Formats: sequence, structure tokens, C-alpha cells
Amino acid sequence: MRFPVALHTDDGKNYGVTVPDIAGCFSAGASEDEALDNAREAILGHLELLAEFGEEIPGANPIAEHRANPDFEGAVWGFVEIDVTPFLGKAEKINITVPRLVLIQIDRFLKEHPNEARSRSAFLSEAALERMRKSRDKALA
Repeated sequence: MRFPVALHTDDGKNYGVTVPDIAGCFSAGASEDEALDNAREAILGHLELLAEFGEEIPGANPIAEHRANPDFEGAVWGFVEIDVTPFLGKAEKINITVPRLVLIQIDRFLKEHPNEARSRSAFLSEAALERMRKSRDKALA
């Protein structure tokens, strides 16, 4: 999952980092690159704690949604790619029925976009999580 991060600086040298989609997740660094590296560690630490306490792993919202927030005025935006699957719990094997054409389309998509998901299972899990997140966001709006 690509988490957007907001980098901010007062002196142009040292950077603070906020991860808007993960409450309380902040980091810093002596350069933009170091700040992004440290943000990755902060995100991993937060996700580990959320998983440990059985909390939901948050989704990542588009940067455009965060830009409207005055707290991020003047921020430089970046992304930190995180594989969230280790925080979702132990995999369980299930048997599902999928229409053949849909399965062919999934396989074709994954072949054409190898960075989208590691497998059919990962693709279907990520699609389900995204659908549930959108439904929950819609209900909260």
C-alpha cells in the first residue's frame, strides 16, 4: 500500500513527516531522504502495534484529499510503500467460486501489472479491503 506522507521544514534542512492516514504517526530526518526512510520505520511500528491490539489496518487516501487540510499547507508530498499483509493476520485457505471470465481477467491484469499484487489471493484480498473501506467512508460522510 502506498501511504502518502507530508514533509515539512522550517529551515530547509531538517524535515518533519506526518502520515495523515495513520493517527499519531510522525517522524523526522536530517534530509528529505532520511525523513522518508524514517517515515517507513514509523509506519511499520504503528502497523505492528495496531495488529498487536487487533485494530484495523488503515487504508491510504489520495494526496488530493489531504491537500485540502490546512494542517498540511506548504507540505511536500511523497509516498512510502508498505506491504500490509504481514499485519493482517495468518493466511487461511478457503474455497471460493469465481466466474471463469472474471478469473481470466484477473490473471490477465496481474500478468500485465506485476507490481499490483503478488498473487490472485493478494489481489482479491486487497480489492475486498478497498471495497469495505470505501463503503465505510461513504457511511461516515
